[in-house]
Formats: sequence, C-alpha cells, structure tokens
Amino acid sequence: MLDHAETSSQRSSHPQILDFYRQVRRDTEDLAAPLSAEDQTIQSMPDASPTKWHRAHMTWFFETFLLVPHLPGYRVFDPSFGYVFNSYYVAVGPRHPRPSRGMLSRPGVEAITAYRAHVDAAMERLLESCDAAVAELVVLGLHHEQQHQELLLTDIKHAFSLSPLLPVYTPDPSPRLAGAAPPMGWWTVEGGIYRVGYDPQRDGAFSFDHERPLHDALLRPVAISDRPVSNGEYRQFMADGGYERPNLWLSEGWATAQSGGWSAPGYWRAHAGDWQVFTLHGLQPVRDDEPVTHISYFEAAAYAEWAGRRLPTEFEWEVAARLHRAASPAARGARTHPGPLAKGVRQDVWEWTSSPYAPYPGYRAEEGALGEYNGKFMINQMILRGRSCATPRGHDRLSYRNFFPPSARWQFTGFRLAQDR
Repeated sequence: MLDHAETSSQRSSHPQILDFYRQVRRDTEDLAAPLSAEDQTIQSMPDASPTKWHRAHMTWFFETFLLVPHLPGYRVFDPSFGYVFNSYYVAVGPRHPRPSRGMLSRPGVEAITAYRAHVDAAMERLLESCDAAVAELVVLGLHHEQQHQELLLTDIKHAFSLSPLLPVYTPDPSPRLAGAAPPMGWWTVEGGIYRVGYDPQRDGAFSFDHERPLHDALLRPVAISDRPVSNGEYRQFMADGGYERPNLWLSEGWATAQSGGWSAPGYWRAHAGDWQVFTLHGLQPVRDDEPVTHISYFEAAAYAEWAGRRLPTEFEWEVAARLHRAASPAARGARTHPGPLAKGVRQDVWEWTSSPYAPYPGYRAEEGALGEYNGKFMINQMILRGRSCATPRGHDRLSYRNFFPPSARWQFTGFRLAQDR
C-alpha cells in the first residue's frame, strides 16, 4: 500500500518512483554481473531459479501488469516470454514447469539483457504520465524485484555449493578473525493487548497485502532474547548430540533430518576436526560470533527444546522489536554473508517464529491476478521476521512477514529464543 495525495483520475509524472525504479533495476544487474552466462542458466533444485530467469521474470512482471494494460501502443518484446517467465500467476495463463527452469538454454543472457532494456525504456515513458494507482503498482513491482534480488543471491549460493570447484561469487570484502558474541540477554514484554500489523505512520509508505490489516493481539508475559543464537552456541547443541536425539525434534523434523542426513547447519563441512562453511566468498572457517544461519524451522525448534526455551510467535517478535527498536543495531556484514552478532533488532538472518503463515483477521486478497501474490500460499509454511544480510536496503520493516516451508534452509535463516514469564 502507498500513501498518495492524488486521486486515481489524476495523471502526472513520478520522478521519485522513476529514480527508485532505475536504482532497483541497476541493483539487479550489479548482482548478476559476477556471473557468466553458464552460471546464470543453472538451477540446482526445484525451489531455486536460474539468475537469468530471475532477471527476466522481474521484467515480465512490469511488462504484463504495467505496460500492456497501461501504456498505449506498447509493443510486447517477445510473446513467447509470457509462457517461460510467468511464475505462478494462473490467471495470466499457462507456465513453464518451475522445476525445469534450468533446462531453458534459450533465451540466452544477451536476449534477456535486451528484454530488460526494452521494458525499462517503456517504463520510463509510463512514469512520465500515469495516475496514482499505476504508480502504486510500479512500487509493488519494485519491491517484488527486491525480493528476487535476495533469491538471486541465495539461489546461486546453493548452485555453487554443489560444484566440486566451490566457485567464489565475489571476494570477501572484509576478511576478519572471529571474536566473541555478546552474552545473550532478554527483552521483557508485559502481558496485554497490542496493535500489530502494518501501520503507514510507523512502517513507511509500502506494505504487502498480507501485512494488513492492523489488528489486536493478546500476549502473555514473555521474554525474548536480545539477539539470535550464535554459531558458537549452536555448536554446543551439536556436541550434545542434538542431531541424534529424536526426543528434541518434531516428528516431521526428525524424519526430514534423517532422510537428508543432516548433522550440521546447511553449507557446513567437517574439516580437520573442525567446521568450515561454504559462503559466496568460498570456503570460510565457521566463526562463533556470527548468527547461526541456513537453519530450518525444524532445527530451530529442536535447539529451543534442547535449551529449555521456545521460539517466539510472530506477534511476540513484532511487539518486542517495536519496544526495543532503539536498541543498538547489529553490525551488518556484507550483502553476501552475515556479520558478527550484536544486541538489537536489526540482524543479518531471517528469524523463524512458531507462527504458521495465515491471514490476519479481516484479510482479503487483492482482486485479479495480483491477488495470487501471497494469499494462496497460506498453507504449510512458517513465518519468519526481520531481515537478512541479502535483504536490499530499505526493503525491511517490522511488519514484514517472510514465509517458507519448515524444511527450508537455503535462505539466510536463523532464530532467537523466547521463554514464558
């Protein structure tokens, strides 16, 4: 949702949105720049997508939902792209199967670059004169592209991790020795009724539909850790047989861990009696002062059980974050890897909560194809809050609701703890 003073019947230029558009589109190309054409074509698993597909899909979104209906005389770049670069919008038409995106050797990277240029030029014309409703839709598309920027990084990391060559996406911009994470403290939240969800007065001008409407949540007294769990703390869980003790695990989690052969977080590799982790900078030593990441919901819940704690609900997380948002922010790492932990709300890993992804009271999906954006995924997923190192600057807010299946761990996912008071 955007706040705007115009009515939908007024047409005007939108220079601020145009600047935002140019920046976001440039950011995507900067993220793809270190990758060869071959790198941009591979798909390592059904949940991931090739880099060139991300670049084209985000372009297809603007062409399909902005240019075709709202720019008179617009010429579609290639009608066949509608089939190969539609993601899940059933109302728009048939789609190439998601698990087979890596089979698309064509269109090639150069054609997709030309596609982006063609659409960008048309979007410049559109933003010279359009009404507020169209401008609002452009901003939705830009936040959609920022989501894919994060996926672009995590998807290529997964693909590179499977190569015996262990490719380096980019050199480590700030190599360092590990320090010590600050001692874990606790934020207290009193029991009571709290307003939760997106509020434009406190959360900024944009939100996705599933962050709304504002509503009341009843909380019991709770304490929430003032930082996520560290690699060093997670090592203690591992050393105490955390992956061998089924009593700590949810049934499905135990079955998932056993079938996947899990004995450590994603990307960790045993080496000379210690652990290394594959990163976008190549293999690195596991640093105990960083947040543990690439953790599934199942692993987070097992650790919480082992520690005699639990995971916070998404509303406990939001209320605690709002009460303590002025706390010292975490040190930020590179866009490609978490930095060392510090006390605070703003961390470098998405944080699992114990809340299933469900609609807020009074939620209604948008009309038309864009109504498929969030609502239809509200099943078999868990909510994560916060942000990660890969989240674009300005894309996070305290009402943001990320969601993944409980077994997912290719994202930069971690967790903090809660305890009843």
